[in-house]
Amino acid sequence: MEHSQPIPNPERFVRQQARGRGATISPFARFEPQRRVAVDDGWQSLLEDGGALPASKTQVQMEAAKSILTKNTSPDIPFDRSINPYRGCEHGCSYCFARPSHAFMGLSPGQDFEDKLFAKSGAADRLRETLARRSYSPRPIAMGTNTDPYQPTEKRLEITRSLLAVMLECRHPVTIVTKSALILRDRDLLKEMAAQNLVKVALSLTTLDRKLARAMEPRASTPQRRLDAIRLLRDCGVPVGVMAAPVIPALTDHELETLLQAAAHAGAVEAGYILLRLPLEVAPIFEDWLYTHVPDRASRVLRRIAGLRGGRLNDPRFKSRMRGEGAEADLLKARFRRAADRAGLNKTTTRLDCSRFERPLGADSRQYSLF
Repeated sequence: MEHSQPIPNPERFVRQQARGRGATISPFARFEPQRRVAVDDGWQSLLEDGGALPASKTQVQMEAAKSILTKNTSPDIPFDRSINPYRGCEHGCSYCFARPSHAFMGLSPGQDFEDKLFAKSGAADRLRETLARRSYSPRPIAMGTNTDPYQPTEKRLEITRSLLAVMLECRHPVTIVTKSALILRDRDLLKEMAAQNLVKVALSLTTLDRKLARAMEPRASTPQRRLDAIRLLRDCGVPVGVMAAPVIPALTDHELETLLQAAAHAGAVEAGYILLRLPLEVAPIFEDWLYTHVPDRASRVLRRIAGLRGGRLNDPRFKSRMRGEGAEADLLKARFRRAADRAGLNKTTTRLDCSRFERPLGADSRQYSLF
């Protein structure tokens, strides 16, 4: 698969990158019949500072959560329920597979995904109501499966913290994946949950190269801060692991062994990996990002991705979408297993305790039985 230049169709996107944002283009929302494009009226250039727009301000719209748990039946992932406190993500990861979900809101999976967020108000109350149902059976709830529960706006809104408080109150197990050192703010809750075998955490690491991380994941914590978070969580007794995710062929895959070793040295005990996924609008967004930031490697990266995906940039099929297929995918899997073994990772697996669950009672789920 050969590419000599970016392939996105100009009729389908606006070229727009503000300072501190990841997407270099903004594809139109695929369900919208109309297109709106910013035009320089001659009074002030839209392309100051070498083509970058001024820094954009994050807008957060509160939406009443009618329900809080998302059910999952995918055979690729080890959980059947999750919570996503936010739609969209300020971290701005250029490769984020969740970007296409913003099209359902009539917004672009490009910059809109990063600076037009939706936060679920009343999330903790909805969770209490769900856990209070007689039909509810506890199993670990996954957080961080779509967008990051500790993205920057969480510092102000504290929705994730309120959800953790409910789960601690009800002794309900939870798993968390994040790219943010903000999780350390909640060490008090996590430490208490860990003492009851109710929580485990994974820090997601793509690269140890700070400059590359800054370009790919502009508002996520630096790689070193994520390693520091692993160490501090471990010191609190919280079971913590690392997710090498995503592994990007010809860009970050060469770091796999070093990354796992660094995470193990920081205190990680478990590890996993996911191959880069480029569904729908993510493919042109990430491709244009490559030609913008690493033009000398862009074609090679795309060829390698296609080689792992049966000649395409994305393979949505179960079983292969997380790992790829073919000889190179098999080699990557073998490399990961050997590197994890050398680093002493995955020797044990933390299995969370569902037997401690205490169902909240009462119409508002705050009143408990006297007996």
